[in-house]
Amino acid sequence: MSRVHNFSAGPAALPEAVLRTAAEEMLDWHGRGMSIMEMSHRTPDFEGVIADAEADLRALLSIPANYKVLFLQGGATLQFGMIPANLLRGKASADYILTGSWSEKAVAEARRFCNVKLAADTSVSSFTYAPEQSELQLSSDAAYVHVCTNETIMGVEFPYVPEMLSADIPLVADMSSHILSREIDVRKYGLIYAGAQKNIGPVGLTIVIVRDDLIGHVAPGVPLMLDYKVHADNGSMYNTPPTYAIYMAGLVFKWLKAQGGVAAIEQANIAKAKHLYAAIDGSNGFYRNSVRIADRSRMNVPFTLANDKLDSVFLKESLAAGLANLKGHKLVGGMRASIYNPMPLAGVEALVDFMREFAARHA
Repeated sequence: MSRVHNFSAGPAALPEAVLRTAAEEMLDWHGRGMSIMEMSHRTPDFEGVIADAEADLRALLSIPANYKVLFLQGGATLQFGMIPANLLRGKASADYILTGSWSEKAVAEARRFCNVKLAADTSVSSFTYAPEQSELQLSSDAAYVHVCTNETIMGVEFPYVPEMLSADIPLVADMSSHILSREIDVRKYGLIYAGAQKNIGPVGLTIVIVRDDLIGHVAPGVPLMLDYKVHADNGSMYNTPPTYAIYMAGLVFKWLKAQGGVAAIEQANIAKAKHLYAAIDGSNGFYRNSVRIADRSRMNVPFTLANDKLDSVFLKESLAAGLANLKGHKLVGGMRASIYNPMPLAGVEALVDFMREFAARHA
């Protein structure tokens, strides 16, 4: 078997060690004679799996005791609606920082619930930077401030945590594409959410980390499945949870702890991103990345070729070289290398070697 270096933005690569463990346990989980995906979520065995996953995530991110960890479904996209449904708390508006496609979608959904005020909008620059704190026009009456801290498509990552006007206004962050890739202070956020299919596990699971005081205020008429308190009160098992995805996330958390935790993986991610951006910037314009250097994502690296007629050739030859899923998003074009936690430095080195060889032949 020969595995490729998978640069997919999501569903994304998983650690090979995790996949091997899951394969070994597929037919018989811990001597139970069945797969974990066949097991009832109401059994003590699965209750142990979800409890371990939560404990490991809490340890990895140093999540304080006054925050709930929820294992939900519906992707980060469902959170675009759940957040205003739960966090408006009688207020009429919320602030959103608009920096790319995913924050655009969050804004559109929030407008179905409340008045959305744009604290910043970088669309005029084609979403190529993260606004600085001094540029944010925050509202004193906002129910919360929403930010997508890493825009997967545009490759823009916030290098700082936005500061609120008041401690009463919580910061809400979509961290789908860089959670667990860098150290964060959870206490600076009221709510953090992330789809699992980048750095956590397979599709089907969404993680929500929410401060206790922000639950229990759902708007009237909102379905029970969209109420954070319902999920918190039922240990994320109000209905049948995505059991296999939770099991896989738990394996990833243990793998990440074995790597030295978030602090260690952050240093590895810095090295990978530095190596790839150096190749782009040192190509004499053959490859280009338009994001402001200070705001370049460590996880998602979009780049274009000076001659876009070579795009299809690049993709065909890179795949033949064992470098998969490098096609850029249709909104941006070109290429995109997503180098999440499981991507080894060797994978980035293989990509850089190919890029240099390709440029030498086509410059």
